[in-house]
Amino acid sequence: MFRLQGSKVLAVDMTGDAVRAKNGSMVAYDGQMAFKKMSGGGEGIRGMVTRRLTGEQMTVMEVKGHGTCWFADRASEINLVGLQGDKLYVESSNLLATDAALRTGTSFTGLRGASQGNGLFTTTVEGHGQAAIMSDGPAVVLRVSAQYPLTVDPGAYVAHQGNLRQSFQSGVTFRTLLGEGGGEAFQIRFEGDGLVYVQPSERNTIAGGV
Repeated sequence: MFRLQGSKVLAVDMTGDAVRAKNGSMVAYDGQMAFKKMSGGGEGIRGMVTRRLTGEQMTVMEVKGHGTCWFADRASEINLVGLQGDKLYVESSNLLATDAALRTGTSFTGLRGASQGNGLFTTTVEGHGQAAIMSDGPAVVLRVSAQYPLTVDPGAYVAHQGNLRQSFQSGVTFRTLLGEGGGEAFQIRFEGDGLVYVQPSERNTIAGGV
């Protein structure tokens, strides 16, 4: 159902089914479509309350009908992720669209969110289907294995999936190692077996110029 048209536009072909997408991201459609704005990025009251408490605003719309919809957001690169019953963790600002069959929610991420100023939770997507995530520049997918843990700058982190353990190393980032940063800063360390998506451009954070 999901396909890329170029690297910055997502085309979704629908035959009566639905897709959930970032509000305002639809750029065109053909056929017969119905649109519904949804409250909160997660399901149910918990998702709505979580985002209100953390200040992480994510407005989602549901599109249902027959035809094709095209989605894009600020010329970001789009990456398709297939889920087979597993869970994807993704920054809410990097999530463009999901199959309506996929479940979305929130997951506590601890100090990373508190230091970064993006809230204490990150978005989760799980089930069977496809999700489209965005990155500032072409995303790189890095493999984490037991022999090769991975350390990531939080400004470049987009998403991860698999059996991964996440921890935080505070007080240093790649830039502070070179004397170019200051204040509270940290890195994200992944151990286990899975995939991490990183972008070649760092988003602005509050964590000491990470």
